[in-house]
Amino acid sequence: MELFEKSNFLSPLADRVRPKNLDEVIGQKHLLSKDSPFRKLILKGKLHSLVFWGPPGTGKTTLARIIADISNANFIPFSAVDTTINEVKKAIKLAEKDLKYYKRQTIIFIDEIHHFNKAQQDALLPYVEKGKIILICATTENPSFEIIPPLLSRLKVYILNPLTVDEIKEILRRAINHPEGLKDFNLEISEKVLDYIANISNGDARIALNILELATFSSEKDKDGKIRIKIEEINKLLEKKVFHFDKKGEEFYNLISAFIKSVRGSDPDAGLYWLARMLEAGCDPLYIARRLVVLASEDIGNADPMALVIAISAKEACEFVGMPECSLALAQATIYLALAPKSNAVYLAYNKAKEDVLSTYNEPVPLHLRNPVTRLMEKLGYGKDYKYPHNYPEGKVNQDYLPPLLKGRKYYFPTKRGFESKYYKKD
Repeated sequence: MELFEKSNFLSPLADRVRPKNLDEVIGQKHLLSKDSPFRKLILKGKLHSLVFWGPPGTGKTTLARIIADISNANFIPFSAVDTTINEVKKAIKLAEKDLKYYKRQTIIFIDEIHHFNKAQQDALLPYVEKGKIILICATTENPSFEIIPPLLSRLKVYILNPLTVDEIKEILRRAINHPEGLKDFNLEISEKVLDYIANISNGDARIALNILELATFSSEKDKDGKIRIKIEEINKLLEKKVFHFDKKGEEFYNLISAFIKSVRGSDPDAGLYWLARMLEAGCDPLYIARRLVVLASEDIGNADPMALVIAISAKEACEFVGMPECSLALAQATIYLALAPKSNAVYLAYNKAKEDVLSTYNEPVPLHLRNPVTRLMEKLGYGKDYKYPHNYPEGKVNQDYLPPLLKGRKYYFPTKRGFESKYYKKD
């Protein structure tokens, strides 16, 4: 218990070792290098409303706090997850008083701004526009989609990148030697373990520091009084690697996009990698299966008709056995579709037909293609002069199947690839 009395261990390690100035911030060199415009503006106290967009644990909140300290501005933080707009407005009233009587600016920091709806974001507009407050927002989602255009037009967007493995390791080393961090624990950690923590944290400093702190607290001292963290102990704590995966967020669609483009591009290895990334992060396997079914027709079509059969079978396997076993069926389908010859002739053909359907007059079905179900219909000419293909030696016969207005129209142009090459004809 002696160690716990020496420091405030009630707050997380990530909070205790949070950088206090720009020089202590690790990463984001594109914003914080000595010659960067952003750094120069901040050091000169030129405050402006902005949004930090980046993955979790990349320093968005830290930078907002440092900006407030450098500029000697009030700093009032909120989380859009559990904050009402009325609470923000109360803070804005205080900010207006400080600006009027003490000439002191106030930074209103709203974390996860994408959780505010349109009306809540609208309410911020007049205060930002008139300069009553400096609004700093943080979001893990694409501001183009999550922040209303009128507000976004008044904010400068700064992108924060995931931290590299080396940057995460530097942050871990600093925490180990930090007086408010883990210095009193006499911690000894190998490069191999540092590499491991940095890799599984996926560029998120907060996750890396949480792992380090948990591993430290759960480890016993050796005979020589040192704590040595082992990878095996970390795995016992975590049980599973941490993934950044929001089923409704941009990263979800980025992963799906990479997966589909890899399979379309005939790269089975990349397809398998992105498939595993999604499945291990908890993506619904049926969603992936549905996308493979679409791809089988859109990007392969009749170049390999079995592609659709394989994709449908994978979908049925997902419904029948579920995860984790259906991952193999999806892997099999991914490999097959990636290696299959590619053709988008079916996709193009349908779109051409659809275009004619939407842009031309809906002509009646030609009489010879109608079934003469009743005697009256027969008298009206239904089915007259229809040529039954099976009555001809080749099982087919030339006759018009399109309405007169579209006579001779061609939609489907087979490629020379795969099975489809059998139907390829030179113009």
